[in-house]
Amino acid sequence: MAMLAVILYKEMHITPFQITVIIALKPISALFAPYWSLRIYRQKDRLISNIIYAAVLQYTPLLFFPWITSSWLIILAFGIYMMLNRGVMPTWMELFKRNMPPVTRENTFSYGSIVEYLGSVIVPVCLGVLLDTYGFAWNWLFPFAALLGLCSIYFLAQIPLSADTTTTGEDLKPLKFQLTQPMRFSWDLLVQRPDFTRFQIGFMLGGGGLMVMQPALPPFFVDVLQLSFTQMGIAVAAFKGVGFVLTAPFWAKLFRRLNIYYFSGIVTALAALFPLLLISSQYYLNLLCVAYLIYGVMQAGSELSWHMSGVVFAKDSDSTVFSSTNVLAVGIRGCFFPFLGSFLYSMTNATTVMAAGAILCVLATHSLLTSSRSFERVKST
Repeated sequence: MAMLAVILYKEMHITPFQITVIIALKPISALFAPYWSLRIYRQKDRLISNIIYAAVLQYTPLLFFPWITSSWLIILAFGIYMMLNRGVMPTWMELFKRNMPPVTRENTFSYGSIVEYLGSVIVPVCLGVLLDTYGFAWNWLFPFAALLGLCSIYFLAQIPLSADTTTTGEDLKPLKFQLTQPMRFSWDLLVQRPDFTRFQIGFMLGGGGLMVMQPALPPFFVDVLQLSFTQMGIAVAAFKGVGFVLTAPFWAKLFRRLNIYYFSGIVTALAALFPLLLISSQYYLNLLCVAYLIYGVMQAGSELSWHMSGVVFAKDSDSTVFSSTNVLAVGIRGCFFPFLGSFLYSMTNATTVMAAGAILCVLATHSLLTSSRSFERVKST
């Protein structure tokens, strides 16, 4: 799914607006994602079934890709996939919290991410060669991946569930109440927890910096750098995967030593370096590989910080509302930053858009490091 916009731009000649929609759908789907996990606030015994149902619904549309000729239907299937992929995140975090102690939880998440990214080191290069040789093969890759995803249901069903899975016994609220409940929960949380709000501001700026440049990347790769699928697989996916895999254990250790603001500030500082290296790759192409190596390193830290922040700030309370707020924040910035990037690209060029992304990441670093200093002062008093 990570290269979908590039594949459709190269093979189906989708418009710049459709590129922006694909880029925006990934974060915007997060606005609807919390509704998928809404029931687990009341019935904790539904954690496993919540994940299994999501797997069935997110993978099934991909089975029909070879027979779909409309790019908009493919984009719709992508939106469904992303909504459910984001939607189960609070469920996974609550499952981790209930079944594992803190140190084991962080290590499991880190090494689980490594296993996931090992595939991204090898598979994209092989797929790049395949797509360069057989361009029509791209739409058969998605049903194959969907079948693998559906096979995971067997293993999901074997996950043990902690005995502490209670049902609150609350009456089912009216539909209007349920539709607004995730937003109200998140707003109340941000008002009551300014420490978590400061974290969200920093991540909003950093995530916005990465999002704003995304609409410019497919035409930048295809029209400016003139990359083949193989080159994109090596640079964009393989080097990113190598950076992630090699540094994920280091990030897990660092996460336990630093406060979450300082930790996240390091992440956004690396994010600011990424677009600067992309701009330089126009003049020295090998810097593209360096850029995505740095991106992989950054993403390993970002994934840990973003996913575990709910557990860190929740401490002994229910972490799902914190995790759901993280997901909603992604959706909110997805409603704005990709379209801002598309507008900037239409008025200027890819270099300007990537420079704007770097500036936002620098602002995020400043915000998080300032919060870190405040946190340490309060902690020392």
